[in-house]
Amino acid sequence: MRLPRWAGTLATKSAVFITVMCCALAALLGGLVHVSVTDQTVAQAREQALSRLAEATGDFEAGDRLLPEARVDPRGLPTPLRALALNGERGTMVSKDEGRPIMWAAGPADRHRVLAVAVDYSQQARTIAALDGSILWSSALAIGATLLVGAFAVTRVTRRLHGTAQVARRISAGDLDARVDDPRTKDPTRPQDEVAAVAAALDGMAASLQSKLLSEQRFTADVAHELRTPLTGLHAAAELLPPGRPTELVRDRVAALRTLTEDLLEISRLDAGRERLETDAEALGALAERVVQASGTETEVKVVRDVWVETDRRRLERVLGNLVANAHRHGRAPVVLTVEGKEVTVRDHGDGFPEYLVAHGPQRFRTEGGSKGHGLGLTIAVGQAEVLGARLSFTNAVDGGAVAVLTLP
Repeated sequence: MRLPRWAGTLATKSAVFITVMCCALAALLGGLVHVSVTDQTVAQAREQALSRLAEATGDFEAGDRLLPEARVDPRGLPTPLRALALNGERGTMVSKDEGRPIMWAAGPADRHRVLAVAVDYSQQARTIAALDGSILWSSALAIGATLLVGAFAVTRVTRRLHGTAQVARRISAGDLDARVDDPRTKDPTRPQDEVAAVAAALDGMAASLQSKLLSEQRFTADVAHELRTPLTGLHAAAELLPPGRPTELVRDRVAALRTLTEDLLEISRLDAGRERLETDAEALGALAERVVQASGTETEVKVVRDVWVETDRRRLERVLGNLVANAHRHGRAPVVLTVEGKEVTVRDHGDGFPEYLVAHGPQRFRTEGGSKGHGLGLTIAVGQAEVLGARLSFTNAVDGGAVAVLTLP
């Protein structure tokens, strides 16, 4: 039987534990009641049988007529009880005679015979059997009721834990507005259990993380905006410098700073989530060829299967352009861009992506291997791909080289 989504190993283990404990408690209490009542019933029947045996012994010794249930050397008398009476002792024993339960009481009649009394034990046997049945039924009902109540209580806890886990997954996926909002954490008069403490801790962590990320985004946007004005003036001043090698170096650095500033502004917009799509139908193969032509690089374009897609052309060109530029900047030729349906692959034949990038994705302002750059190109590509609803993954080819795969929706 398939369990509900909110049920897991905790609910299963709790149900098994409750069932085992209920069964053990029911068996213990039922056993105690059975032993107590049985001992009391048997003691009463034994006392009655021994009393009648004493009367029968007096009648036998006086030569009077014996009671109807008293007999000398009866055929149905159990062998152990007969041996006990022949040894000069009295005793009782329960056995069946012609299918009926009988309480036997026996004692010596003379040196070679036994005097025994048979008392009907059917009523007592039925009483004990009825008691055992009542114990079984009441135990089953108690176990069922306890299991239902316990399952209800446990599933309430597991449902809350499942909701907390869902919120944690949403936060890890980037939804920093997600909160558990457990009502117990908002009302101090209500008892605070462990699940509420976990929910409160997760909400506090999410709020702190959101605050820090928002501060970082504001800082990035503010820095980029503040750099724009002096860079504009610096660019205009660089254009007025006389031709020469120093002028080229200045213009090159100013252009790099302007590119970095624009990248920071784009990242701040992506982080803020204010980007909106402007979709149109585009032929993917033709768009890839335009991107390669605009890049001015020697990139081979392979169109295995061309398709038309509904996408934002400018953003898709930005993603592919960054992937091609990164392949030429950090990899080695040949660089191949392959279009196969809605999947676009950009591959170079260099040393491949760093391990951290393959495992966790690109990180801004982090590069390895002495490569130049700020790690913003691939970060922007991933952000724009998310806006497009596409998936961008990074792997390394078996025979060497970095492979970036863009899968469009």
